[in-house]
Amino acid sequence: MAQARLRVDIPDGPWVGDVSREFPDARFQVLTATPDDGAGFALVRVTADDTDPILDAIADHDTITHSSVMAEDDGMITVQVEALVPLLQTVAKRAGVPIEMPVEIRDVGADFEVEYVQKRVNPGGSLTERQREVLFEAVDRGYYDVPRETTLTEVADHVGIAKSTCSEVLQRVERTIVREFVDDLPRRPVGFESPEDDGIERIQ
Repeated sequence: MAQARLRVDIPDGPWVGDVSREFPDARFQVLTATPDDGAGFALVRVTADDTDPILDAIADHDTITHSSVMAEDDGMITVQVEALVPLLQTVAKRAGVPIEMPVEIRDVGADFEVEYVQKRVNPGGSLTERQREVLFEAVDRGYYDVPRETTLTEVADHVGIAKSTCSEVLQRVERTIVREFVDDLPRRPVGFESPEDDGIERIQ
């Protein structure tokens, strides 16, 4: 599964950027957002010590054509807004990826950028039940700690197999996990300096 991480800094103009900067201690959660012709509808939950001035600021903003309180509790309001600038949909369209709701916004500020897009790694997903059992036993008993807290013989005894079998199982596990992990790593870019060329003196 591909995973993208966006860092979104909202510029001056859209109401959520302006109001969140005006009330930096408030928390804005966009629960739903739906674009329409030249506008956008959103359901936003606002959490703050005093929500009344925030609600006034939303209603008075130039881009807001309509706002109404849908639910209210102590220190929290849920407000439906109609805005001329459907910002989140614009960001998602430009980034080429969907935005999963809810979106939390606090005191924000400039353009957006895609920090990375990568495959979500699930190391060990192809291990057998037996391999998992031996691996978990080894990890729980500190076989992979530095320094090691247990020996291969002790791990083998606890799972009831021969030392040679335990060693073979763990070697297969390590090979599987390392290969799965490395397959999802970016390869060394062109121009990457080798350790010999980085100017650091190493002891041979």
